[in-house]
Amino acid sequence: MRIWTVSNQKGGVGKTTTAVALGGLAVDKGMRVLLLDLDPHGSMTSYFGFNADTRLASSFNLFENPKRLNATLVSELIEPTSLWGLDMIPASTALATLERQAIGKDGMGLVVMKALQLVASDYDLAIIDTPPLLGVLMVNALAACQQLLVPVQTEHLAVKGLERMVHTLTMLGKSRKSPLSYTIVPTLFDRRTQASVMSLRHIRNQYPDHAWAGMIPVDTKLRDASKAGIVPHSFDSESRAVAAYKSLLKLMFEKTKR
Repeated sequence: MRIWTVSNQKGGVGKTTTAVALGGLAVDKGMRVLLLDLDPHGSMTSYFGFNADTRLASSFNLFENPKRLNATLVSELIEPTSLWGLDMIPASTALATLERQAIGKDGMGLVVMKALQLVASDYDLAIIDTPPLLGVLMVNALAACQQLLVPVQTEHLAVKGLERMVHTLTMLGKSRKSPLSYTIVPTLFDRRTQASVMSLRHIRNQYPDHAWAGMIPVDTKLRDASKAGIVPHSFDSESRAVAAYKSLLKLMFEKTKR
């Protein structure tokens, strides 16, 4: 099973949309896909009509007793989405309490890795959505993944925030056997604005080895798909953003050849 994490320490950059769009397109390629929402805000959870505020069975349950984690428990947390072949483990707001609960507990950084290993035979791909801050949830997502996608809105403050994320990856890389491979994904690109064009140029100049050659354009069809609760390519397969995500998916498959 391939495992990809979508993460950034800044919110509002298109993490959830990227995870959902890639997951949906992978299903369209015949893959069985599991989405995992680790964000207490539950954007991905809400996308598919679940309520993170009232959710009892959620990704939070994975962390309650890591030593007793088993395939049955993980499977019971999985819900089907509106697209056949695309499943998810929803989030709950209880995830916000994990930082406090994790203090002094052993093995809390590898919970997600172990959970996904337990259902690896059921899926071809898992995509993890993370909260926009460094903590036990992001550490879990980074420890579990083979490839990291870092969506970055093409505007000045988001680009500055990217520096913090890259610094985090450098620090975490020192504790891994090998550095984590990551791809920077420019998002919400608007070629009509100088700020967006300059930000894209900066990303590519500053991170030539990691910046994706493409970009995700501003596209109202993404917002409409989210409102409808369906994956972007099912809402409008010919939209500009879907075409861009198809290109990104091809790159990710090449980076995680099996």
